[in-house]
Parts: sequence; structure tokens; C-alpha cells
Amino acid sequence: MRKSLMLFLVTLLLTLFVAACGSSTETEGETVEPAEEEVEEEEAEESEEAADEAEITVTHQLGETVVPKNPESVVVFDLGVLDALDTLGVDAITAVPTDSVPEYLSKYQGSEYENAGTLFEPDFEKIYDLQPDLIIISGRAQEAYDELSEIAPTLFVQIDAANYMESFENNIHLYAEIFGKEDVAEQELAAIEESLVSLQETSSANESAGLLIMANDGAISAYGPGSRFGILHNEFGITPVDETIEVSNHGQNISFEYIAEKDPEFLFVVDRGAIVGGESSGQQTVENDLVKGTQAYQNGNIVYLDPVYWYITGGGITATSGMIDEVSAAINE
Repeated sequence: MRKSLMLFLVTLLLTLFVAACGSSTETEGETVEPAEEEVEEEEAEESEEAADEAEITVTHQLGETVVPKNPESVVVFDLGVLDALDTLGVDAITAVPTDSVPEYLSKYQGSEYENAGTLFEPDFEKIYDLQPDLIIISGRAQEAYDELSEIAPTLFVQIDAANYMESFENNIHLYAEIFGKEDVAEQELAAIEESLVSLQETSSANESAGLLIMANDGAISAYGPGSRFGILHNEFGITPVDETIEVSNHGQNISFEYIAEKDPEFLFVVDRGAIVGGESSGQQTVENDLVKGTQAYQNGNIVYLDPVYWYITGGGITATSGMIDEVSAAINE
């Protein structure tokens, strides 16, 4: 009887031990599978985070573009953008409209750079062959946006004429983020801000009134606050002689009698003919008997602005700095 009881107890203990081992093994097996799933989920999340860090999504006037960070091949159709990227030290540019490049950016006319077409008409076949990582355009090439977007991510940038400096700074920060040039951008923007503040203090102190005109092979047009060249008044602080000038990309057509009537203390001139090859210079157009009767002429304050900075590469770092320096030099004389 005692032996039977002992045998029963041993059997019972063995049964409980085996059951416990089976339960432990089963529990261990159940915990392995969730661990593997968690690892896979973590790896997927890390992969998604890495992809997010490698690109940014930019919303602009023509749509939304997913832009790769640190692109190795970039086609640029805006010369202000070219100016900015050059100043930031970006070396990924592979193609530009070489025939339109101004003298101070002449290195981009070299054989190592492809001709991407014109500012208005891209060479789609050439760009397709290049297979760039990124294309940057502005207003002059905006009609080609959809077709270019089929080739590569295409980013549209622009300068808000009514709010030049803010849009300029936003663009520079964007380029810096794309190409990893944040430190350089901060230095350049700080230098420009210092020059701008100095100019604003001077223009505020002397309260001189000015007028900006464009001379175009004998014809003249005026630009006021909020216009294409409104930065002169809006942000440089030059008092406009006329607050009612029509805001138009081509300016308001005016006569020389208008200039004589307004009698500006400073007359700022953008000579478009000097860029497009006009038959007469801005000085020949402007300095006639009517204009010679104004304060601007008599005090030596007719200022011929650099037409490349103001008309071609606006929005660039070198151009914007140059624009500030020109006006500062004029009103400090």
C-alpha cells in the first residue's frame, strides 16, 4: 500500500514537472515571435525616418515637390538662384542656360557645365539625358513646370516683390537646408542684414525722396512701392516721390515731363538696354533738357544701378548685397 502510494506521488510529481516544462517552453516560444515582430517594426520605422531625413517636401506656387537632400546633379533655370547657390558653395550644378549667364558668374559658361536651353525654353532632351536629381525654376520657365516635373523633381521659387527681403531670406534658408549649407547661409544673411540696417538708418535720417525708372532703348517706365523694384522704397527706406505709381511687371509708362514735375532728389535708373543690346544707353535716354532741370541731375544724384543685379539676378546673395551697397553709396555721398 505504501509502495503504491509512493509510486502514485512520484508519477504525479513527474507529470506536474513535465507540464511545467511544457508551459515554460510554450511561454518562451510565444515571447520570441512578438520580439521578432517588434524588431521588424523598429527597423521599418528607422528606415522611414532615414527616408524622411533624406528629403523634404516643399509647397510652392505651382504645386508640391519632394526634394532630395544633397542632390548630386542640379539643373538651374533662375540666375538669382544660381548666384545664391554659387555664394553658398554648392558644387552640384550640372546645367544652366549658359548663354544667359552674366559676367560675374561666367564660370558656368565653362565646358564642364551643360547648356540647359534658355531661361524661357528648356532643352528637354538634354535635361532628360542628364537625369538630374533636381531642377530649379522661377517665373521665366514656369510654363515648362509640368514637363520638367516628369523628368525630375522640379522646384519653383520666386521673390515676392512686395516683400523682397523676407522671401529672399526664406529662399536662402531653403537652399541651405537642401544642400546642407546652413552655417554659410547664416553668415551671408547676417552680413546682408547689417548692411541693410545701416542703409535704412541713413535713408531715414536724410528723408530724401527718390524715383526709380527703367530705360529701355528710348522709352522709360516708373516703378513704385510694391512693384518689381519696390525694394528701393519698401525695404531700403527711400521715400517715393509718387505713391500712386501703377504696380506692373513692366512698370508705368511715363514721360520726361512727369520726371520734371515730380522733381526727385534721387533718380535711380535701371538700363535694360544695356542687357538686351539696345541702340541707345540709359544715360543718352535719360539726361535730356527736362531731366537736367531736376534736383537729381543738378546735385549729381542720377544713379545708374547695375542692371544685372536689379533685372537679371535679383534674389541672389551677391546681387542683393550689391543692390544694398549701390543705394547706400548713392545716398551717403
